[in-house]
Amino acid sequence: MQIERHDTDILILGTGGAGMFAALHAQQSAPAGTKITIAVKGLIGKCGCTRMVQGGYNVALGGGDTVERHFMDTIQGGKWLPNQDMAWKLCEQAVVRIRELENEIGCFFDRNPDGSLHQKAFAGQTADRTVHKGDLTGIEIINRLMEQVLSRPVEKLQEHRAIGLIPTKDGIALAGVLMIDMRTGKFRFVRAKTVLMGTGGGPTMYKYHTPSGDKTMDGLAMALRVGLPLRDMEMVQFHPTGLLAGDHTKMTGTVLEEGLRGAGGQLLNGAENRFMFDYDAKGERATRDVVSRGIFAEMRKSNTTENGGVYISMSHLGPDNVRAKFPGMVKRCADSGFDLAAGKVEVVPTAHYFMGGVVVDPDTRTALEGLYVAGEDAGGAHGSNRLGGNGVANSTVYGGVAGDVMGMDIRNMGALRDPDEAVLDAEIARALRPLQNKIAPIQPLRDKLQEAMWEDVGVMRTETGMERGLTRIADIQAELLEAGVAGDNLAFNLTWHDWLNLASLCEVSEVITKAGLARENSRGAHFREDFPESGSMESSYFTVARQTGDTLDVTREDVQFTIVKPGETILPEGEPVSLVEAAE
Repeated sequence: MQIERHDTDILILGTGGAGMFAALHAQQSAPAGTKITIAVKGLIGKCGCTRMVQGGYNVALGGGDTVERHFMDTIQGGKWLPNQDMAWKLCEQAVVRIRELENEIGCFFDRNPDGSLHQKAFAGQTADRTVHKGDLTGIEIINRLMEQVLSRPVEKLQEHRAIGLIPTKDGIALAGVLMIDMRTGKFRFVRAKTVLMGTGGGPTMYKYHTPSGDKTMDGLAMALRVGLPLRDMEMVQFHPTGLLAGDHTKMTGTVLEEGLRGAGGQLLNGAENRFMFDYDAKGERATRDVVSRGIFAEMRKSNTTENGGVYISMSHLGPDNVRAKFPGMVKRCADSGFDLAAGKVEVVPTAHYFMGGVVVDPDTRTALEGLYVAGEDAGGAHGSNRLGGNGVANSTVYGGVAGDVMGMDIRNMGALRDPDEAVLDAEIARALRPLQNKIAPIQPLRDKLQEAMWEDVGVMRTETGMERGLTRIADIQAELLEAGVAGDNLAFNLTWHDWLNLASLCEVSEVITKAGLARENSRGAHFREDFPESGSMESSYFTVARQTGDTLDVTREDVQFTIVKPGETILPEGEPVSLVEAAE
């Protein structure tokens, strides 16, 4: 198989908030003449998760709110597992980044009558700090970033799928990335001095999920195969309110945003009784993990709606008010036959975000020289639970940081590195495997994986269930390795890419499950019915998964409380616990 070879200086994988901010910042920080290349599985600005962000962008902009308060909410929301230096940088730099988005990128967010940025309530936070553009914030951010990137002298490799991180022969540095040009089906190896992995998460291995189906955690699967350590891999966030419109539509699983509950939306079971206060004193405004478990508990009691979920009701807030505040949500529900403003909409917990990821430092560097990771691919900033509104803040903040750091680091780097040709050959052989097998359907295997992960490694977990899940994943992997696809035309051969997608999902699903078995307590998004206690906050640990050859090991490392310890706060004495309660 012929490989096209290509060289650049800075290679960026992904065009979400992290990738595009990195490209813009690298242009400013790198020496004149530096070649910057951005590669994406789909089309720039038209794919990925940042575009799908509805809720908004968390940032402390005054009115009593502070970076310190945002930081404490992030640490407490993450149940004391976050890397505190990363969480601090996220909260501190969000203030810088939101001004950059408005004044340099050209975003226009919703305003108060006095012209200041409007910030709405989001669950799990002690201040109203979520900046937004109606309920379609991601489209505003991505469209403006896309305009900036398309106007710059950045090389663009669209519809290029990354399938392997290729190290140097000694294994201490990254030489480049193996890709498939999906338009031709040919392999392309791109050497680069620095590479940013910003391919995003996308836990689509679950029956109900929010990202589009082509988001298949390829980045984390590549990182796993190259031997990088991955942390917090058991921490899969389920958004409590995914639209439940039946199996016949792809709309099932898509998010009905956090702001609905923040604004006063009520969750009702099949008997139309409000139930969240049975599970938490904050009711519907509890954190996502708590609300998801409350809904799941009602589902297990069969207190469900026609399609097996629960209702969200907004009509008591006034239909016209709901239509004005949440036009995108109202339209999405109407498209699926529901009246959000005046009626009730069926919802179900849906796999939404991945807190786990590659171990990085606060400057996005990894253990592999030349590789940087930002956005949902990076672990550490959120711990065991991400606050709504911290996701797009994280990707844009750390995308900018990565661009700055790569542009500076490249000044001290010499020539491009030569790849380990054996690893390159092995990754090509792995990708070609299905083309040599007897043709078999791939979608039934993906359906099986989604059922297995939802049932055995989902919202509520046990050792017995996760062990059963491991067996089911292994059986699906074995079937997949024997399943073939037609190889007569590799240009836009979507069945081939379905196979590669499922291979990535299976690899990451195994890590999620083994990390879940290794955590014998319940923290944030990870809840074990056989270990329901959260354990001592002071002795908190995070899981670290690493693959060596065919062996996957999961170990534990102690959390370093570099800024604040459990039971303490960095808020000034006398500060109210919550500005939201103080305002109410």
